Amino acid sequence: MASELPELPEAIEGAATRLLERHLDRTKEWFPHELVPWARGRDFEPGEAWRPDEPLAPGVQSALWVGLLTEDNLPHYFHALASTFPPESAMGEWTRRWAAEEGRHAIVIRDWVSVTRSLDPVALERARMRQVTSGFDQASRNETIADAVVYVALQELATRIAHWNTGRHLDATGAAVMRRVAADENLHFLFYRDMATVLLEVDPSAAMLAIDRQVTSFAMPGAGIAEFARHASLIAASGIYDVAVHYEQILLPVVLRHWRVEAVEGLSPEAEQARQHLLRHVARVRRVAERLRAASGADPASNPCAAPGAGAGTER
Repeated sequence: MASELPELPEAIEGAATRLLERHLDRTKEWFPHELVPWARGRDFEPGEAWRPDEPLAPGVQSALWVGLLTEDNLPHYFHALASTFPPESAMGEWTRRWAAEEGRHAIVIRDWVSVTRSLDPVALERARMRQVTSGFDQASRNETIADAVVYVALQELATRIAHWNTGRHLDATGAAVMRRVAADENLHFLFYRDMATVLLEVDPSAAMLAIDRQVTSFAMPGAGIAEFARHASLIAASGIYDVAVHYEQILLPVVLRHWRVEAVEGLSPEAEQARQHLLRHVARVRRVAERLRAASGADPASNPCAAPGAGAGTER
């Protein structure tokens, strides 16, 4: 039971308290209903076949589909995190605040796609029922506190990038929705990123082992969605999220530059092996990213789908 979880080390509690206070100081109140173009809506008749008002490209439809179903599975993510941290701790308080903010995302995205008829609402509801009923495979994500924090840092940034890039393919109202959601995800990413930085200082070996596990096995929480591979392929083809984006906007700025994994000192032999394994993995991903960019003739700095300041710690 959560009440039986051991107390967190003082350094972790202190950092969580400080980062929660920083988050509350930076976050802005917003209301999902104010972003939805309700005047464009009309009734859905029972049994009515779905037809989009303005058809979206397949990759954009897939990005909305996967993004919304991922947000829908919040009860399982919250349970996983709440089971990791003592409820009376600062991390427990943060987890509840995080869940409250995350809850708005599925609300506003679903309202927008319903009003604009961008996704088939019947198919979407059936997929939501399957997704939430199936749950969430935690794998090694909660093996240690460091694993939980590192994974969510990577996942929050990946989600922020995907939402932001999806919005660039939508009309002005859709873009506003996705920018607002991405702004929340950015602040959540900053909390977890900086908590992981603290863990590297408190216990560098445990943190390095966790970073190696989570980076080399990384998969988005929506990977359990039916036909995820097909959706992921379409999303990558659209430039919304692919291997090159993953390397350029997550691995390079966060793992290599912010966490500075190559410069961490005081590692145990096992953690040093993990670091070398991690660096080999990152190098392989970099080579794949470079081949993708070369094949497309794109300059990473001019990528029209790049989220501004991705991984750099900017707030919007």
